[in-house]
Amino acid sequence: MNHIAPNPKTGFSVCPHDCPSACALEVELLDDHTIGRVRGAKNNSYTLGVICEKVARYSERIHHPERLLHPMKRVGPKGAGQFERISWDQALDITAKAFLEAEAEFGAESVWPYYYAGTMGLVMRDGIERLRHTKSYSGMYGTVCIALSWPGYFAGVGKVAGVDPREMQKSDLIVVWGGNPVNTQVNVMTHIGIARKNRGAKLACVDIYETGTMKQADIKLLIKPGTDGALACAVMHVLFRDGHANWDYLNQYTDCPKEFEAHLKPRTPEWASAICGAPVAEIEAFAKLIGETPKTFFRIGYGFTRSRNGAANIHAVTSIPAVTGAWLHEGGGALHSNSGTFKWDKSLIEGKDAAKAKHRVIDMARVGEALLGNPHDLAGGPPVKAMLIQNTNPLSIAPDQTKVKQGFAREDLFVCVHEQFMTETAKYADVLLPATMFLEHDDIYQGGGHSHILFGRKLVNAPGECRSNHEVIADLAKRVGAQHRGFAMSPREIIDETLKASCRPSLDVLDVESWVDVMPDFDTAHNIKGFAHPDGKYHFKADWKAAAFLSPNGQLGPYADLPPLPDHYAAIEEANEAYPFRLATSPARTFLNSTFNETPSSVKREGRPTVLAHPSDLEENGIADGDMVHVGSARGQVALHAKAHAGQRRGVLIAEGLWPNEAHEGGRGINTLTGADQPAPAGGGTYHDNRVWLKKA
Repeated sequence: MNHIAPNPKTGFSVCPHDCPSACALEVELLDDHTIGRVRGAKNNSYTLGVICEKVARYSERIHHPERLLHPMKRVGPKGAGQFERISWDQALDITAKAFLEAEAEFGAESVWPYYYAGTMGLVMRDGIERLRHTKSYSGMYGTVCIALSWPGYFAGVGKVAGVDPREMQKSDLIVVWGGNPVNTQVNVMTHIGIARKNRGAKLACVDIYETGTMKQADIKLLIKPGTDGALACAVMHVLFRDGHANWDYLNQYTDCPKEFEAHLKPRTPEWASAICGAPVAEIEAFAKLIGETPKTFFRIGYGFTRSRNGAANIHAVTSIPAVTGAWLHEGGGALHSNSGTFKWDKSLIEGKDAAKAKHRVIDMARVGEALLGNPHDLAGGPPVKAMLIQNTNPLSIAPDQTKVKQGFAREDLFVCVHEQFMTETAKYADVLLPATMFLEHDDIYQGGGHSHILFGRKLVNAPGECRSNHEVIADLAKRVGAQHRGFAMSPREIIDETLKASCRPSLDVLDVESWVDVMPDFDTAHNIKGFAHPDGKYHFKADWKAAAFLSPNGQLGPYADLPPLPDHYAAIEEANEAYPFRLATSPARTFLNSTFNETPSSVKREGRPTVLAHPSDLEENGIADGDMVHVGSARGQVALHAKAHAGQRRGVLIAEGLWPNEAHEGGRGINTLTGADQPAPAGGGTYHDNRVWLKKA
């Protein structure tokens, strides 16, 4: 039994999960193996002592009785979760043998390291790239989160960076568009709350259902999924029409204001209302408020970009503060992500100096298609024969789940999964390795929703035989003949060299301070000396080819159909007679993608898999509140319980999750319904863009 210290120490760390807040943490350390309470760091000017409830209860997760503790190999059918314990040497030898055999028979590109943002730590998340580069394995294009939003924001601003989020405290109007920070970024609400208390600021919320954020808003714009571009254009129509356009700003800072004004003339509130469902009077009032409030801060979310027209929609929304000149004011402008602020040199972390000739890169959102041999995804290369998976759970989170399951069920596919729990993906592993959690290793983080670089130090010892991502990559590298100096370095050494190469303070400084703020000056953040395009202008006229900078394979999807100027881009899965509803798979408050759906308090709070539907839609389909229902798309069907919810337009369904697949009838998770096609201009996950039917079970 562990001895519990009567007066716990406090350790400083940072939340590693896939959230822009990257909260600075204070962690109670009860002994060398045990943590107590987790709190937000009070001295961090963004976190301000506040964290979400799921991370506050992290002791539930790190000390969970079902954590994986030992290496194992599969002894039953794929997906059955039947394993026997083996040693680390055995596990790594089996994995290396499979990789080397695949390479010998099919070439190095037949091995596909697959990862994402289960940790946002640069060393533990991105170190797998060092193995890829040294061995010339297939690359992975990470599309499930930012591949639609970043190009749309970049198309206008020319970089993926915006205003200091702490400036919300000095705003008179904060517009949260297409995001739900109550569920996903609680610190945004902290800064909004300060502005409301100290300045009487108003909060406006644009979303497709009455979220926790919208419940707190002064102005609520409830629209249909995938119609944000129409609403944004109508708002700008009113701004030009009623004299709220800042022509001095437009002429100095934007590319084609007169052409854009003419383009918007037919895009009236009446036109937009017919598309998005918001009443004309609400659109007019919203536009008037924006026009009369110079210090309007647009906090632009990710959710509304997860549609086939998501890039066009975020470009339209980001254009609004360019029309009013809100960028000129402290407390005005826009922020989607400040990820472009950090300018990391990750050559050592990713082993870029070892990269040889260009090799194949596969879209992670199309993992099912790739594993089933779709020639488009294999790009003329060999079949995928072996995989190493870290930091992600594709059997749960990847779109078109039926094909994903079929692909992973291949008997000729070898899969090594490095995980913390027996996830859906872990059950398909041939070799299963136990992973550390963030308090059990050193790493460095950035906050996409703010501007801090943060050091997450090892605070407790890992249970059982858990090893970090870095240890696994380094040990596997020896066995497959991968050579790079980074494999022999400790995480702290890699962090220190990366900081210095990126012109940041050394680890010695960061270890003392815990975080460092790299927010640029006001003029840079607000584009006072010009936007980041070569001409220094904000671009209403999008160069979608340049905006597809994320895609290693160039622009993707129906690229030629994208509107050059902000507009309603009708590329979504429109409801029809066979599929009369539109479904979005939105984030739950106490889950984070497929993380935290194993912790008891989160499961208790969320209850069970449900689908929110308008009461009139339920009545029309003979469904009562609480009934078991089936929801189906062209890709499959899932079972959930219906929940009457008047806070959405008729014809709109919301399934908050992500619940484990096994929580649904037949093990069919919600991503059975979502599509894996590649939207323009650079691909991306379209989780909120699904036409479906709804029936009583």
